[in-house]
Amino acid sequence: MAARPTEVRDDDVEVHLVPMRRRHLRSVLRIEAQVYPRPWSLALFMSELSLRATRSYTVARVDGVVVGYAGLMLTGEDAHVTTIAVDPAWHRHKIGTRLMLFMARESVRRGSRNLTLEVRVSNQPAQSLYHQFGFQPAGIRKNYYQETNEDALVMWAEAIDTPEYQARLEELASRVRGGTVDDDGR
Repeated sequence: MAARPTEVRDDDVEVHLVPMRRRHLRSVLRIEAQVYPRPWSLALFMSELSLRATRSYTVARVDGVVVGYAGLMLTGEDAHVTTIAVDPAWHRHKIGTRLMLFMARESVRRGSRNLTLEVRVSNQPAQSLYHQFGFQPAGIRKNYYQETNEDALVMWAEAIDTPEYQARLEELASRVRGGTVDDDGR
């Protein structure tokens, strides 16, 4: 079992990013149920994992325990963050930042020029994180989150394949204390 996050200093945290596999889904679904009013089903995750050519799903692990995950859909020059979540016990340990850094880099590695996502209009902490990554509001999807009748803010980060954007990512990465290990060599 991973050390309890309240007992861990950020300098001591080593987060391993690994491709999401079926064996991770029990932990992913546990987090999903904690953070979303309408969590994705096992069948939906299984379907997404089977689409390897156009999807990339990653889990963040600390001491072998899944503490967060993120997903990406790739379509031409655009990549779409389909999901990102962090175990609430691990908030404020830069797990979300590490996952977003990976998603942005993976998008470029797989040929994308732009990155998009939807976020609840009420989720100011997430919007703040996305702004750090250069995301700008582009529109509203009315009642996108049907379970709460909440609108989604559509956000885009453009030209993510430029040296300027890569410098932004390096700056963000330099502020993350502790270690991040990409266990797939991506």
